[in-house]
Amino acid sequence: MTPRFALCLLPLTAVLLPDAFAAPPAASGETASATPPAPASTAALPSVTLPPAIARVLRDYEKAWIARDNEALARLFVADGYALPNGQPPATGADAIRAAYAGTSGSPLALRALHYAESGDMAYVIGGFGGQAGQPDFGKFVLVLRRGGDGIWRIAADMDNANAMPRRAPAATKPAAES
Repeated sequence: MTPRFALCLLPLTAVLLPDAFAAPPAASGETASATPPAPASTAALPSVTLPPAIARVLRDYEKAWIARDNEALARLFVADGYALPNGQPPATGADAIRAAYAGTSGSPLALRALHYAESGDMAYVIGGFGGQAGQPDFGKFVLVLRRGGDGIWRIAADMDNANAMPRRAPAATKPAAES
């Protein structure tokens, strides 16, 4: 990550994770729960309407993904952009992004925005994705966008993951002890 890019993310981090830089809560006798809260269903979260220039990024992403056009997907990113796909290491730069998507693109895809914000030449979109518009989301994403000197929004970072936890392999059983 370039220092400039990292500095651009600090304001977004403060917006996305307002408690990330907060001091720990004062000791009030309350203890943190060891059990994390149940995940909320993104199907219950309403979609938001994006400004047309930002919505174009999502529609172009869908088209390129469905067509398995990894070249077009890579062109949606800034030159030093990052793809952070589920279950893969980070990919940066056009060649690595094309390679990261080579084995996964080509399936139906419908993206929807749950929230967005923009400030100057930076924006972010938090969203859900599924196989078809109007159907439940099976994953979620965060796009960080940067507007270039040409006025076009491109992806600086794309992070996605599935809503369901991966299935674990069954535990190996030990052979019965011989007598």
